[in-house]
This record gives sequence, C-alpha cells and structure tokens, in this order.
Amino acid sequence: MKLYDVYPLFDVNIVKGKGCKVWDDKGTEYLDLYGGHAVISIGHCHPRYTEALSKQVSTLGFYSNSVVNRLQEKVAETLGHVSGYEDYSVFFVNSGAEANENALKLSSFHNGRTRVIAFEKSFHGRTSLAVEVTDNAKIIAPINSNGHTTYLPLGDIESVRKELAMGDVCAVIIEGIQGVGGIRTPDSQFLVQLQQECRATGTILILDEIQSGCGRSGKFFAHQWAGIRPDIITQAKGLGNGFPIGCLLISPEFSPWAGQLGTTFGGNHLACAAAQAVLDIMKEEELMKNTQQVGEYLMQELKNISRIKEVRGKGLMIGMEFDEPIKEMRRQLLFKEHVFTGVSGTNVIRLLPPLILSIEEAQDFLSRLKRVLA
Repeated sequence: MKLYDVYPLFDVNIVKGKGCKVWDDKGTEYLDLYGGHAVISIGHCHPRYTEALSKQVSTLGFYSNSVVNRLQEKVAETLGHVSGYEDYSVFFVNSGAEANENALKLSSFHNGRTRVIAFEKSFHGRTSLAVEVTDNAKIIAPINSNGHTTYLPLGDIESVRKELAMGDVCAVIIEGIQGVGGIRTPDSQFLVQLQQECRATGTILILDEIQSGCGRSGKFFAHQWAGIRPDIITQAKGLGNGFPIGCLLISPEFSPWAGQLGTTFGGNHLACAAAQAVLDIMKEEELMKNTQQVGEYLMQELKNISRIKEVRGKGLMIGMEFDEPIKEMRRQLLFKEHVFTGVSGTNVIRLLPPLILSIEEAQDFLSRLKRVLA
C-alpha cells in the first residue's frame, strides 16, 4: 500500500529535533524557521514536555469523556489564566479544523441562522463547514458548496455592515492573522468595528487563532492587540507542541446543553498532559516576551534587505513578499543553507519558528538568507 499524497514532498527524512533545530537520517542539521507549520511552540523535545508525556502515558493514555477528567479541568484553569479569558468555558477537540467546525455549529445553535461571513484569502480548515468558509475553490468539494458563505475583502467594514443589515448572518469568522493568505493582519480599528457591528446585529464573532494564537504574535491571541473580546475563539497547533489538541473558548453568554457538542478523543489524557506542559513552559520561560523581542528584531532586519518587497506579520509569524516566485529560493534555503521555511502562494515565504528562537539564531538565519539572495 502506498501513501496518499498530502503535500508535495521534499526528499528529507527528519528523525530528531532539539530546540529550534532538526536533523535528518543522514545527520544533516537544519535550522527550523517553520516549526512544523506553526505547531512547535516551545521547541522540539523540550525536556519538561517529554517528561510530562512519558509520565502520563505510563499511567493512563486514554479514557472517554463520559467520566471526570481532572487534567482537563487543570488545563482549562491554566489556559484561562494565561490567555486572560478566565470567565469563558472551553471545549477540547483534536485539531483546528474541528475547532472551527464546532464554533460554526455552536453559533448556529445559538441564533438559529445559517449564513456566514468570511474573508478573502482566508483558511479555516478542510472539514465540511471549515472548508466551506475557506476562500480556496480548489479544496471545496461539490458536496461542501452549499452557498452558506459570503466572502468579503479583509478590512472593508462597509461591506460587512451591508451584509449584516440583512439580519440572516449567523457568524463572522476571521483569522487573528491570515496564515495561508500571506501573513495579513487585520487592522485593529477594523476588528473593533467588526465586534461592534456583530454585537449590534446578534451575530457571533469567531476569532480563528489556530495559527496566530498560543503566543505566536507576542500576546496569547493576536486579536488581543486590538483589545477586543470575541464570542468564540478557536485554538490548536502550538497548544500541543506536536501532540494533536485544539479547543474552543466560549463566551459566558452561551448556554450549552449536554450532547450539543461531542468528541471521542478531544481532551484526552495525553493531549492534556502536552497542553499543560506547553502552557507552564510558556509562562515560566516568558516566551511571549521573547517572541515580541526576537520578532521585532527579525522583522526590522528583514525590512533592510532591499530584495524583499514587503515584510508583514507580528511576533514570530512573519511573511516576506517578493516580486518573483520563491519556489527555487525556498529550495536553496533548504538544501544549500539547511533552513526550513514555509510558503504562501507563489511569492511569500512564511516564518513560523518555535517561540524560543534566540537573537543569535535569528542572526544565523539572516546570514543564510542573505547568501541565498546574493
């Protein structure tokens, strides 16, 4: 049996990781500026993280959500404290797509409406409802094309007002920072106005922080730079540092009933052990502070490189846009300079490193990048 293709593959077999570095099966060392697609938040194989998972799996790996799970309660308490959303409730799932799927379903239960506003170049996942609010026709199958979604230009509050005035919009879903869309950050004023319009019309505001959350922007959630409090926040990726876990943070205004949402594996014991370790390490090692400092340094240095058309982002979620296709440039970075990076479209390189990235490692990357650009 052969593997079903997920992405075009680079011929590199990664077998080991530590901090911001990984090694292939030939012993070649790589600087990881991609973090496994924004998943590695506290670094590869952090000793406290591996200890927590090892200890948990030796005790109990899984039991169903039909019994009390004190680990879930502990993670919920810590997550509320670290994020500043202590008055919200949390529902644990396995992935970002599943989080968005349940957020949309919960919104529709709440107000009985069926239409959703999403934004151009958005990406919210590949499950049924999540893919329907993703602005990529190539991955929306005919069975998902139910006409529930209206796509609007990011930042255009007047077009939002016009749609919300119709009174049939269930929810507005927006990324804290667009990842796949090219590292595009919604303007703070736009987010404030968006929240006001949603509240005035009884529309649920969902902030997708799957990629931009868990400290990646320098605050726990990217929308916190605008000072807003959405109705539902979705989170995944960096929360588990590689172990699959996602969640919804749900406003106190919602009154869920037992069985309204459900999951078999969501919030299992191993996933909670991973998330608890991540949150503890983020707090104790002040990783959001490090993210701000190293991110600001890296963005400023990148802006001084003339061949880069534009540098966008916040913290350690950075996009470098070029006036040319970057496919070969990215290959040179990987195979000649041994640096992992991401991509958006044909001309944007994405940087999503672990939040422990140091100034010295950032300088090392800049040297390697300049050699490729030269």
